[in-house]
Amino acid sequence: MADFIAKLKQNFRGDVAEDDATLDKYSRDASIFTVRPRLVVFPKDAADVKTLVRLVNDANADGEKWSLTARAAGTDMGGGALGESIVVEFARHMNHIKEVGDSFAVCEPGVMMRDFETELRKRGLFLPCYPASKDICALGGMVANNCGGEKTLKYGKIDRYVMELRMVLRDGEEYAFQELSLDELADKLKLKNLEGEVYRGIYELVEKNTSLLAEAKPRVSKNSSGYFLWDVFDRQNKKFDLTRLIVGSQGTLGLITEIKLRLLRPKPHSRLLVIFLKEFAALPEIVTRVLAQGPESFESYDDHTFKIAVRLFPALVRKLRGSIFKLAFSFLPEFWMAATGGIPKLVLLAEFTGDTPREAQVAADRAAESLGEFGLRMEVTRSEAAGEKYWVIRRESFSLLRQHAHGLTAAPFIDDIVVRPERLPQFLPRLTEIIRGYDIIDTIAGHMGDGNFHIIPLMDLTKPGSREIIFELMDKVYRLVWEFGGSISGEHNDGIVRTPYVSMMFAPAVCALFEKTKRILDPDNIFNPGKKVGGTLDFAKKHLI
Repeated sequence: MADFIAKLKQNFRGDVAEDDATLDKYSRDASIFTVRPRLVVFPKDAADVKTLVRLVNDANADGEKWSLTARAAGTDMGGGALGESIVVEFARHMNHIKEVGDSFAVCEPGVMMRDFETELRKRGLFLPCYPASKDICALGGMVANNCGGEKTLKYGKIDRYVMELRMVLRDGEEYAFQELSLDELADKLKLKNLEGEVYRGIYELVEKNTSLLAEAKPRVSKNSSGYFLWDVFDRQNKKFDLTRLIVGSQGTLGLITEIKLRLLRPKPHSRLLVIFLKEFAALPEIVTRVLAQGPESFESYDDHTFKIAVRLFPALVRKLRGSIFKLAFSFLPEFWMAATGGIPKLVLLAEFTGDTPREAQVAADRAAESLGEFGLRMEVTRSEAAGEKYWVIRRESFSLLRQHAHGLTAAPFIDDIVVRPERLPQFLPRLTEIIRGYDIIDTIAGHMGDGNFHIIPLMDLTKPGSREIIFELMDKVYRLVWEFGGSISGEHNDGIVRTPYVSMMFAPAVCALFEKTKRILDPDNIFNPGKKVGGTLDFAKKHLI
């Protein structure tokens, strides 16, 4: 070990840390796990990443056992950025926006989304697949998890926007991956290096298992579980694209060093239809009618989140810009609801956009009119600013829970389930019944239009039996999701928390293909071991916080 670290410090231009404070810091992300690494390294550039992989290979060939876990901002909720060996942190140095064109950008994986968004706004551009954590997450993690968010309903997830990825593979060389024509694919298949080996392996795998993979593809609007083998070969359009496999692979196939993203120009005006729902009975029909009006986003949060937002008003105000008195006045309806016991069971946010204020306003008003017979309390905002408070509550809910749930832990472990929206009438009552069977507080927020729910229990993990509840509840909820043909992860990926359950969601033959994919690209298991494939419940239980 000492020899390896000495060689690393001699040949690596970035920072190498092995002090207790750093190792402790990088033992945690936004999940319920603690995994202490042996080293944390901060590469300067792609050359550093190549050096790192080669040195790990040399050390492992001499009988040592090192592995590499990529990390950007460390906001992963499933433990995907945690590893027992070397954590490779990209945010410190590899955080450059290299180029922004008329419809694309080239970035390093450590670029923070908030900085990226600031640069894009200057040019009238946006990346529509940002998550709710956009103020604290980085692009590398967004790609690694195949992130989605409030705009996914209309625009899809980040896999649609990745044009090219540069990645260091197991041989310590950097390769570029992008969409290929069949002629270009034929040239790749002839290569005698590792790149050619990878293309031949994955091509053969998807070609021999066309029907199996087509059947395995989740029938929901978003999924981040497993390897997305079903998306690699677009036979209809005669395209082959390994970025569709790398996106969402959570750093288990190599280390991404550069990302090229396709960008869009946003509609400049938006209006928000806010629906305060006191009971769930009419929810499916409400969802159907709102979706028929074509919202760009359709989000939700529940009464627990609402109560916490009112209680933590000062923290929310810091996220908003403007006069404290004006902001307090804007929250008067929420204060009144809390004081009079009129708190809604669910708050729905449907955003409508347009090229003019009138276009957005008409769409939002039309959606509200379609719900007239339900006698709902609703509000249609008259400006972008008027809707901002609702977005802050929705986007900041998990962060607020983590920071202010005194004596309790915000525990994301059933935090990202997805079912088709039309199955909600049958699904939601059974989900509620399962959760209410335990003496825990939970908050529910999510993407109503996609049937994607983020359920965050608040738990005292020091109480006897509380840790057992986590795995009991996961098993029950994930079995229910499987029964309804959903996904155990729409956006947050598998990580430590869900990898043991991937075999519940996919058939054994499909899981065998996932394992073969890992062997094709990473036969020595040096890249983020225990994620996507090979993770166990025993490991997860041993590393709970």
